[in-house]
Amino acid sequence: MPSFSCSAILFDLDGVLVDSTRAVDREWREWAQRKGVDGDAIMAIAHGVRTVEVIRRVAPHLDAEAEAAAIENHEANDQRGVTVMPGAVELVRSIPGGRWGVVTSGSRLLASNRLRYCGLPVPEVLVTSDDVTNGKPHPEPYLKGAERMGVAPAECLVVEDAPAGIQSARAGGESVIGLASTYPASKLVEADAVVERLGQIRVGLDGGRKLIVRTE
Repeated sequence: MPSFSCSAILFDLDGVLVDSTRAVDREWREWAQRKGVDGDAIMAIAHGVRTVEVIRRVAPHLDAEAEAAAIENHEANDQRGVTVMPGAVELVRSIPGGRWGVVTSGSRLLASNRLRYCGLPVPEVLVTSDDVTNGKPHPEPYLKGAERMGVAPAECLVVEDAPAGIQSARAGGESVIGLASTYPASKLVEADAVVERLGQIRVGLDGGRKLIVRTE
């Protein structure tokens, strides 16, 4: 498996640091039933994509901004079924302070609440749907993450579980480790490396300021 030299690591949140699959599925299907929308059509595109953009695609007749705000505010206060991903705590603790951040398609309130609920620190760099005009797979989210980390995109390594997120990072010039949690490895072929679990990712220092990230 390959190794990477980088200055910072950017993590997606859902499906990478926290397992929210059951909660996301429940929230979307309840909303779909209330609004008369096809829940299966939503779940086919929802992972890794901003809520407002999912609504625009599946229910263009609705006020997407208002509906997205209502969904995410409810999600932020309902953490049933949300758990920390195995190995997440150990992995972020192994990274020097200020050298990692989170780039998520959820809102700041939702992301902060999920991180705290799962016993994970809220990093200084937290890029959310509130911070971007264009969500994943557009490169803007991960470019903004690199900018806020104070490093060039090519100096960032991204850990992602969804094809949309991998496309976003690659379009921004960043290297990507795919995590086969939400999707099988066969769907993550655009990543530079794919692992089955976070415990396969090891972070060290090269003796200088660079992080050395190895996959097992």
